[in-house]
This record gives sequence, structure tokens and C-alpha cells, in this order.
Amino acid sequence: MIDICNSSRLKNPYFALMNYPIYLDYNATTPCVPEVIEAMIPWFGEHFGNAASKSHAFGWMAENAVDEARENVANLIGAQAKEIIFTSGATEAINLAIKGTFEIFNGEKQHYITCQTEHKAVLDCMKSIEEAGAEVTYLSVDKQGNISLADLRASILPNTKMICLMWANNETGIIHPITEIAELAEEKGIVFFTDAVQAAGKIPISVEGVHLMAISAHKLYGPKGIGALYVRHNHSLPKPLAQIHGGGHEKGFRSGTLNVPGIVGLGKAAELIMSEMKAESNRLEKLRDLLESKLLSLEDTFLNGSQNRFSHVTNIAFGGVEGEDLLRKVCQKVAVSSGSACTSISPKPSHVLQAMGLDSDLGRASIRFSLGRNTTEKDVLDTVEWVEKVVGDLRGI
Repeated sequence: MIDICNSSRLKNPYFALMNYPIYLDYNATTPCVPEVIEAMIPWFGEHFGNAASKSHAFGWMAENAVDEARENVANLIGAQAKEIIFTSGATEAINLAIKGTFEIFNGEKQHYITCQTEHKAVLDCMKSIEEAGAEVTYLSVDKQGNISLADLRASILPNTKMICLMWANNETGIIHPITEIAELAEEKGIVFFTDAVQAAGKIPISVEGVHLMAISAHKLYGPKGIGALYVRHNHSLPKPLAQIHGGGHEKGFRSGTLNVPGIVGLGKAAELIMSEMKAESNRLEKLRDLLESKLLSLEDTFLNGSQNRFSHVTNIAFGGVEGEDLLRKVCQKVAVSSGSACTSISPKPSHVLQAMGLDSDLGRASIRFSLGRNTTEKDVLDTVEWVEKVVGDLRGI
């Protein structure tokens, strides 16, 4: 029997009182680390100024804090501080990048290239600009979730305005060949936008050859409700048009009073994770491999995806069980998901797994396990014990 309260959880007595399960859904969100919370607290009360108030010390303090955070975020992705635009999160950054680019080319015939396995925020934006007159090519993937660079090159048209491909997939952890994609976009003079939400803070990334990049704080142990869009400066390709107006904040790209506590939290999270990234990746890979090897030893289980993926993610299909029952029962003691948190309420199989050719039954019976900072070996072993029991019970073994 798993002792939920004595397992590592989130090292906070509140969680033990709530009787929370083991948490293996770090791709959905991560807890704010204590250092981030501590850094944020003064900006809710003691230093409450508006960063746009240029005439007094309250505003100056807030502005300085935002500038420092902007520098930390830029350092995480190899950018310049002036290229970081703070948003309410990655979804807003994605909307600004795609819709803002579509609007800058208003009146022209426009073509966009993306992939069937992108996050819904990207796919829904693409649907929106399609309805407004754009043509969109949705690249397919192979059974392991990889795109074909030859297909990408062949899809480029004279009026292609943007290549939009995520750095790494949120459901399978598959990493796309970003360097090669960026080189192709540069060669053809096309805007390259990448959703790097899952990659930032997990693996070293760089904005070299990238024109637009979205990141989010709550995926790297920062607060929810804050993210950023990298916008490349000193380049001939146009920058996106603002989608939120009213004051011209963030160099005119995103109006609205800045969320100073959130920005400070994102900056602190970016600073911390840079020093921990390599060691943590190695630690999680060992735990992930342990979890994966034990679960894949069960009869009729399959790995969704390839080995070219994050070290903390595994997506496993369990044959011979009904997906909704599987997820509901597993989540009684282990918090996991069947796909993106944004679509987790849907009974439909994951669009990512469907694009990879997985049949509907196996798609619904697939679970994403994503490990993180507080995951221990005991968590992994307890998870294996519980999943084995659930699968056995559902199969009538």
C-alpha cells in the first residue's frame, strides 16, 4: 500500500494534510520553488509600485525589478533583454506571435506551416487565421512523432510567411530539429516561431536563427499567469503587431500594467534553473528510465515516441484496458495525465497520438508520466506498484 502522505510530495505540510497523490504531471505545471516565492513576496506589499510610474521611487523600484527579471529570462534563452516581451503566459505569447504576424501582412496572400502535433494554442490560432483567409499546411509526423525536414522544405511556397514548430512536444517529449529548421527558415527568408514552453529550463536552448519564441513561467518552477515572447531585433523580417492595446507598454507589443510580482518570479525561476538544469536532467533520466523499464515490462504496454526526447517524460500505452477507467483509477494515488492539461477534460484520444498513428483505444489508454524536482525513487517505485495493480484489476488478472 502506498503511503501518500510520507512520499516526497511537494515538501509542504499543507499537501500532506490535503492527502495529495504522488505528483508526476510536471509537464502540466510545476510548483513554485521556495526561492521564487520568497523573491516575489515583497512586490505584493512593500514594493507595490507600478513599473510604468516614471516620476517617483515606487515606480523606479518596480521598473528596476522588471529590468533584472528581463535580463535573467534573456540569459536563459541566449537573447538580449530588450528582446523579451512579458505576457500573461504562453497562450497569449502564441496568439501575439501568430495573429500579430498575420496582421502585419494584411492584404497579402499568406501561407503558414505548422504541425499536426502542436499544442492546441497554436492549432487554434492557425484555425483562426485560416478563417481570416490564410492558407495553412499541417505537417504530418511518423509513428515516433518526428517531422520530416524534406516535407517541411517541400511545403514552402513563395508566399509562406511563417514556419511554426514547437521545440519539444508536451505529450511525448519528442524534440524537433530546431537548428535545421531555423537554418531553413533563414535561407528562405521566413519568420520562424517556436513554442519553447516545455523546452525552456529543461534543456539548453538558444534563439539563434529564431525570430519569435514563447515561454511560460509555470513550466519551470515559477508562478502561473506570466510568460514571455522573444521578439528578434535587428532583422529585416517584420515583427508582429500588438493584439492588446492601451498604453503602449512592452515597447508597444503588449499594453497593460505589468505583473511585477509574476515577472520577478519568472526572472528568479529562470536564474535558478540555469544552474540546476544539467544535474537535474541526469537525475530525472535515471528515475524516468526506472519507471519506464518497469512499466514496459508489463504485458501489452508500448512506448509512445522515440528516444529523442526529454529525460523526464515517458508516454505509455496500456493495451486491454478502457482509457477513462485507467486514468481515473491511476489518478487516485498518482497524479498523471493523458495529454495536455488544456485538453485533459476531453474523452477523445490525444490529437498528438492520433497524428502518430495510434488507434483510438490505445490513444485513450495512454498515460503521460512527467517527473520533476520533487520526484524521488520511492515515488517511482510506489507509482509502478499502483499502476501494476490498477492495470491488473482492469484486465481482470
